Amino acid sequence: MKIRRKAAKLPPSAPPLYIVGFRGAPPAPEEFAVWFDLEYGGPLRIQADPGPSSAASFRATHGPWEVAIRLLLPAADAEGWKESLAWGHPNAGQVLLTRTSPNKTIDVVLHAARLARGFTLLTGGTAYDLRTQTYLNPSDWQDRTLAQFAARDHVTVEQADADETGRERFYTKGLAKFGLDELEVFRPMGLSGRPTSERLTDIAEEIIRLGQSLKVGASLPLPAIGLTLSVTKHRTVPSAEGPVAFREVAW
Repeated sequence: MKIRRKAAKLPPSAPPLYIVGFRGAPPAPEEFAVWFDLEYGGPLRIQADPGPSSAASFRATHGPWEVAIRLLLPAADAEGWKESLAWGHPNAGQVLLTRTSPNKTIDVVLHAARLARGFTLLTGGTAYDLRTQTYLNPSDWQDRTLAQFAARDHVTVEQADADETGRERFYTKGLAKFGLDELEVFRPMGLSGRPTSERLTDIAEEIIRLGQSLKVGASLPLPAIGLTLSVTKHRTVPSAEGPVAFREVAW
């Protein structure tokens, strides 16, 4: 007897990884499959979601990696994103993660980004990465081919103004995609920010591959990038999207 594999369920109230805004009709699921097979070798398996909205929602699976795509959000939801993101796209879709095991997270996040890229290129629209708060137009995706995993495609480093002690803050956005706390480090004002940003990006990639956030007081040698990382503090920072957990690091 053939056993049918149950479709993976979305976590309760799962926020999307990407919102894609566009004009006109959304691409058919089969167009995603053809595009993906040409770009990444495929095969991309399409499985429609059960229920009355199945025509606008499906699961896209490549090997053991699966994400959910909502091709066309209700008009009220699309209008809400249009106002929130200040773009002119009347329609919107979403790319979401399904439940996955920790050892698959890197590949599933990469798979989701590839499909967000395809969604944008097929519609000529704009993708918005909710975790990094980055807008991605077709021209941006042309330079971001996603041939293989690289942290800088999924995580950004921001630099904040100096605080009351005269230190500048550098912090990551995007580690939450991988179920990890964001990282932050403080540097004296006046130094070049580029070396710190690049090093923090390298550290983020190592932490992603490690697959867990370090505890406060822990130290970890990272020979691949020639340093030892220490975690000095943990805190939660309020934001418009909800509280964000940070680990302050030093090296």
